[in-house]
Parts: sequence; structure tokens; C-alpha cells
Amino acid sequence: MRKFLLTVCFGLLICALQAGRYAGDFMLIGSGVRALGMGGAYSAIADDGSAVYWNASGISQIRETEITIMRAFLYEGLAYYDNFTVCHPLPNEVTLGFNWTRLTIADVPIYNESHLVGTNIDQRAAFEELQLTAIPDGKFDSTDDLFQFAFSKHLRQIVDLGWFLYDLPIDYYLGANFKYIRRKMMGYTGDGTGFDFSGMIKTSLGLLTDVDALGDISMSLNLQDLANTAITWDVESRHKDEVLFNTKLGLAYFQPIKRWDSTIIFAFSKDFVYDKTDYFGLAWQYKDFSELRFGWYDNNFSTGIGLELYNIGLDYAFLTNNLGNTNRIGLSFRF
Repeated sequence: MRKFLLTVCFGLLICALQAGRYAGDFMLIGSGVRALGMGGAYSAIADDGSAVYWNASGISQIRETEITIMRAFLYEGLAYYDNFTVCHPLPNEVTLGFNWTRLTIADVPIYNESHLVGTNIDQRAAFEELQLTAIPDGKFDSTDDLFQFAFSKHLRQIVDLGWFLYDLPIDYYLGANFKYIRRKMMGYTGDGTGFDFSGMIKTSLGLLTDVDALGDISMSLNLQDLANTAITWDVESRHKDEVLFNTKLGLAYFQPIKRWDSTIIFAFSKDFVYDKTDYFGLAWQYKDFSELRFGWYDNNFSTGIGLELYNIGLDYAFLTNNLGNTNRIGLSFRF
């Protein structure tokens, strides 16, 4: 299976120079640990550094400087997925964020078979030195990098629902990020730029319905790769790979359970690229100290746990996948 996956990945990398409507697929893997522990249903939550990827508007919820690092082991060790984010709040409810994500496939074998050029099948059958040895002629590493620079602004509106009712606070979060993509393989380099715009609305369902036991609800919209993002390769033809536009919708509900000092979070997201994938997430948060997470996406299951002490967070996520299960580990620091 490992050899098969290596061969498939190698073929996809080579074909990327010709067919590239899937050039940005490595970005669909997703950043962060908490988000993937919830199956990727995170765009309407987006309250940690990985929000730069999931929904940049959400980073204005971060009012302390936050740094996160992550490493994921993909497909039984075939590839490594690393992520680094930093978010820094500014006055007037503004937050700036930076995200760097790298996918690495190491030691991909090369079989150039140059010694067979000019020979025929009879010669290759007759002479041992012309037969295939299954020994690679070399190896190379493939890397895909995504750099994102995000801006988010928080606005609050108090809506007067009438003399017999009450004032309803509504929080608006608006965000955007500029992305730079760089891909490298076999001495070739491709790069491109893109732009995302996102928004989120959050309010109290308890106030809206006059049921005190209810919590908050949020809705989000993320428009990814708005400006026809393309990756241009440094080959003679200046070939361009297209990164498809995606609309990501999100909905989340936060139900407090005061008796247990807990909050239960239900989340849903939907991507409209390719076959329209649905993501479902569930989390149980206890005293802002620990969190259990569960998710379901594209017939795969995920789970995770998070612990925080003295503004240092440790997160773990486990995801199933038909190419092999994935483990993610992350650390976060707030100050």
C-alpha cells in the first residue's frame, strides 16, 4: 500500500504540470487541531489561530496574542503537515493574523530508466543489465507551502426590538486574508496569490426567544479564492494551475450547562467545491480547562481532546481516512 501511495502521489505531482484543476487540494486538508477534531465543522466557531484558514473574520474574537504550532502525520506516515499561526489584537476590536502551512512528501523515488533508451524488448529480456531492478535512480522531496495574512474587525450593534421587548446585541465579524502559495518538486517551482473574504454573525438565542436557558448562535460565510487564484510554474510554457473558488458556510450553537460549569457546542459546515462536502462537529467544554471533540465528514470520523493550563494549550486529534488514519498534535500559547 505504501509503495502504491508513493506511486500515486508521484504521478499526481507530475500531472500537476499539465492538468491542474486540483492544484490547491493540499489546502483542503485544513489547519489546526481543534478544528479537525470536530471534523472540520469550524468556520462558525473560528476562535483560535487556525481561524485564519477556516474563517479569518473570527480572529477578532482573539483578544490576547496567541501562537500555535501543529504537526500532523498523514496517511500512515506518507506525508507530514505542519502549521504555525500567530494572532495579535490591536485597539478598536481589530486583530491581525498570520498562518503558515506546509505539506511535505519526503523521499519520493525516481525511476528515470535512462539506461533503457534505445533498447527493445528482446534486448531487455536477454541481458540482465538491461532489466528493471526496482532500485530507484534517486529521490526527491515535494513541498507545498501556504502563507496567509489576515485582518479582522469586530462590530457590535444593539437592536431595539420594541417597547414591549428588549435590546438584542448582535456581534458582526468581518475579515479578509491574502494568501501566497508556493509548490516545489523536482527542481521546479510554482507560485501564486489569492484572496479570501469572510464574515460571521453571532447573537444570543436566549435573548431572541426569551428563553434564558438557551445559549448563543453564530452563522458564517467564507468566500475562498475569489480572484481566480492560479499557480504559475517556472517552466518554459509558464503553465498555470487553477485553484477553484469555494464557498464555505457555517452554523454553530453554544449551549451552556451552568450546573456542570460546561458548554456543549454543535457545529455544521458545508463546502461547495467539488462534490459539496458536509462537516458535523460536537464539543463538550468544561470550565475553559478541557474539551472533548467529535466530528463526522465525508464518511470519516474524528475525535480529539484539548487541555489548557496557565495559558498553555495542548491539543490532540485523531482522524480516519481511507488512505490511512491521521494523528495531529498541537501547542498554543497566549500572553
